[in-house]
Amino acid sequence: MRYEYRSFLMRAAVLAAAAATSTSALADADMDQKISDPSNWSAQAGDYSNHRYSELKQVNASNVGKLQVAWTMSTGVLRGHEGSPLVVGDTMYIHTPFPNNVYAVNLKDQTYRWKYEPKQDADVVPVMCCDTVNRGLAYGDGKIFLQQADTTLVALDAKTGKPVWTAKNGNPKIGETNTNAPHVFKDKVLTGISGGEFGVRGRVVAYDIKTGKQVWKGFSTGPDAEMLMDPAKTMTWANGKMAPVGKDSSLKTWQGEQWKLGGGTTWGWYSYDPKLNLVYYGSGNPSTWNPAQRPGDNKWSMTIWARDLDTGVAKWVYQMTPHDEWDFDGVNEMVLLDINKGGKSVPALAHFDRNGFGYTMNRATGELLVAEKYDPQVNWATKVDMKTGRPIVDKKFSPGTTGPDVNVKDICPAALGSKDEQPSAYDPKSGLVFVPTNHVCMTYEPFQVEYTAGQPYVGATLTMFPTPNSHGGMGNFIAWDPAVGKIVWSKPERFSVWSGALTTAGDVAFYGTLEGYLKAVSLKDGKELWKFKTPSGIIGNVFTYEYSGKQYVGVYSGIGGWAGIGMAAGLTESTAGLGAVGGYKDLAKYTTLGGSLFVFSLPET
Repeated sequence: MRYEYRSFLMRAAVLAAAAATSTSALADADMDQKISDPSNWSAQAGDYSNHRYSELKQVNASNVGKLQVAWTMSTGVLRGHEGSPLVVGDTMYIHTPFPNNVYAVNLKDQTYRWKYEPKQDADVVPVMCCDTVNRGLAYGDGKIFLQQADTTLVALDAKTGKPVWTAKNGNPKIGETNTNAPHVFKDKVLTGISGGEFGVRGRVVAYDIKTGKQVWKGFSTGPDAEMLMDPAKTMTWANGKMAPVGKDSSLKTWQGEQWKLGGGTTWGWYSYDPKLNLVYYGSGNPSTWNPAQRPGDNKWSMTIWARDLDTGVAKWVYQMTPHDEWDFDGVNEMVLLDINKGGKSVPALAHFDRNGFGYTMNRATGELLVAEKYDPQVNWATKVDMKTGRPIVDKKFSPGTTGPDVNVKDICPAALGSKDEQPSAYDPKSGLVFVPTNHVCMTYEPFQVEYTAGQPYVGATLTMFPTPNSHGGMGNFIAWDPAVGKIVWSKPERFSVWSGALTTAGDVAFYGTLEGYLKAVSLKDGKELWKFKTPSGIIGNVFTYEYSGKQYVGVYSGIGGWAGIGMAAGLTESTAGLGAVGGYKDLAKYTTLGGSLFVFSLPET
């Protein structure tokens, strides 16, 4: 073993020992208690597992039709309302898109306990991909954590809103920005990075929750030591079994030093298994978008990662789309669940990739268990070879095969995927996952491009267009069986379902629509039970909490994100921007801009 690997492993061992003897036990216990209390919504997914499930059942399938508005609040920002507020005890913590304000609201009377309004350089806005969104806050150790667009991570005192510490994890001048929600696991705060369009090199960074000191940093591409990979012990799926990734597993799949601009950014959702002490997340597309300019598999972009939380060392990896030719970011959530396989309970994770395949993995070992299309219209690949784990690409939909300056038509899904970052929700009673989906395809023309630091590194023109579902719409809300990879039921929608879902013990699933409806459907068959029209399209994530003995359901209303970028930026079909305008040109007939929070409850009896 070379010296750099021995040195790296020794450092990892020291970090692990330090973590074991740290004073974080009280912080851990506090967070575990807040997470397990169903009256709170103290993490973006409600728990560590990305279940987005609540044990609350005061609102249920029999009475959800009576929901009415309890209160509302303007965010003061027009566009891009992704994520959800947090609720801890008697306080709700609200975030906004850029400029990333944070408000602490007293649930008793909806007055402000404090406001935090950061001053950021507006020059960060032009280098933010796909709208000026922010996906939410994190809570832990008596602090609220905000990841600003300018890559500053801020720890705020949850009672006063005063900054406790800050950490800078990127440089907007070279295209590095941040739109992800930070995540708190044990004594660490984890955050990623955005900017694959600018040649940013993806990574995840872990900070000490008390001090803000960097604990570890794991890159998506490059030398083994910088990716925190052990060539002999980090495993991957190959030839029908798990095998070591081997030395220089990333470097060998890039030409020259392309890995330094390799993308693989990490702006999605993270999950954590306390028993295995593993954190899971996905890395995004490789840079540049033009596949002809980056021959090879481009590892480890487009990858599911399992890392030891204390050291950052990668236990296993699985690349979903080697040599991604379509911008299928792999950052979507990893839902941790247990499935029955061959009569045995298997610790698993379910992942719904933008590439249109639903994957089920053994989360302890990395073994590939299921890989099936969760959208039947997917055509860029016919299937996933379960022995190699690689998709079988249909060459007529391969921009890398047809070459630069050639329009490749009718690729399904489009770059925004069969599902983008909008998270699914799990129902532990049925074992099903409820998934918001898109029906959008594209014409894709790659072209040659020279890279200059801080300038777009896209190298492709996208034209997106709707591909109607069975009812002529652009999206479906589906129930998916992760144990076998099958759609159980599907509810069509006029536009893509771009909000995060919520399931509850009351046998109800909630989600929002781009027209602005918040809907409740039966978990059993998808039957619509209730809907309410909010002023603007919903791309936020539905959440629930209990206060003073009463259950509430809430969601942000405020169109934006990739689906709403045309409306948010004032684009037209002649200035199609990122290509999403063509796919959603009719959306303006149904909604308009405007950011607000809506909270619902049952009427007093």
